[in-house]
Amino acid sequence: MSQSAPERLDVVRDFVNTYDLESGDEGLATPAALTAWLGEHGLGRPKATASDLRHAVELREALRAVLLGHNGQELDAAAPRVLDAAAERARLSVSFDDAGAARLQPRAAGVDGALGGMLAAVADAERDGSWPRLKACASRTCHWAFYDASRNRSGTWCDMKVCGNRHKVQSFRARRS
Repeated sequence: MSQSAPERLDVVRDFVNTYDLESGDEGLATPAALTAWLGEHGLGRPKATASDLRHAVELREALRAVLLGHNGQELDAAAPRVLDAAAERARLSVSFDDAGAARLQPRAAGVDGALGGMLAAVADAERDGSWPRLKACASRTCHWAFYDASRNRSGTWCDMKVCGNRHKVQSFRARRS
C-alpha cells in the first residue's frame, strides 16, 4: 500500500476512504457512524444529524474528485463549489497565534466545524506543496485515496500490486485482442 501522508492529510485520506467503491462498503452509513469517525480521528464528537451526514458525504466525494484531478483526470466542475459550501458552513477564517503566525481555522461548532478542520488542513497542505501528492487511484473500480511519495510525483495507483497489476493485465489483453 501507499506511504503515509503527513498527519493532517492522513485524516483527509482516511475520510475519503470511508467509502470503498470496489466493495460498496460505506463507513459513514449513519449519523452515529459520522460522529464516531470524527471522534476516532481527533475532530471532536459532535452529534451528527442526517443533514450533517449528507453534507459530509458530499464533501467526501468532492474531495475524491479533486484527488482524481491530482492524478490527471478531469475535475468535476461541481466539486470546488461543494468545497466552497463546506468552507462557508465551517466559517473558516484566518487567526494569528502569539508569535504572529497565520492559521486557517473553523469558527463553526459541531460537524461543520470538524469538517472545516479538515479543509484547513487541505489549505495548509496546499501552501506547503503536499496537497497535490494526495491522489485518488486511477482505477475506475477503485478511486482509493493514497499519498504519492514518489520522488517525481508520478504515482498513479493506490497499490501497484493490485490496481497497477490489473491495469497492466487489462492493457496486455487489449493489445493481444
